[in-house]
Amino acid sequence: MRVYWPTTLSELTRVAGSGLLAPAPAVVHAVTRTLRDFYADADPRDLEEELEYVAMSDAAEQSVRLLAQGTEAPPRRVVLALDVTDGDVEASSDAGWSAPERSQVTVNVALTLDALASLHVDDAEAEADVRAAVAALPAADAGDEEAQFAVEACEGHDLLWYDAGELPVLLAVGP
Repeated sequence: MRVYWPTTLSELTRVAGSGLLAPAPAVVHAVTRTLRDFYADADPRDLEEELEYVAMSDAAEQSVRLLAQGTEAPPRRVVLALDVTDGDVEASSDAGWSAPERSQVTVNVALTLDALASLHVDDAEAEADVRAAVAALPAADAGDEEAQFAVEACEGHDLLWYDAGELPVLLAVGP
């Protein structure tokens, strides 16, 4: 199963040397039954790709929340796509319909670089919108529609795609 682990560039740099990304259990994002039900009316020809994109987008929103915790990380969303065994993934039975709960799952094994399929990172053009999203999160969570719009503005930037083998280059020179 493909899962999406939200992180930051600083955290990725910190953990990459050890090969251990996150100990078990790890909360990540994936295509869940709730997500499938939410998109039940979508075009079946593009459904799988669309569902994967939504799960990755939910993880990208979580990356913004990690940045808001006051880290010194560059203001870029970072999501790692990892392949894990289906049996190691546990979906929440009470997942909500809204992002990011709709795609949250728990992986009951440690996440390691051995499972890395690809990396997804904002480019420099997204930094201003990511900074604005980080600043707007408290108000957005309190229901302020203008702040919610600022948080959602990040979604206007596509994450860059990197092959797993490009991780050392990405960390050495930055995206």
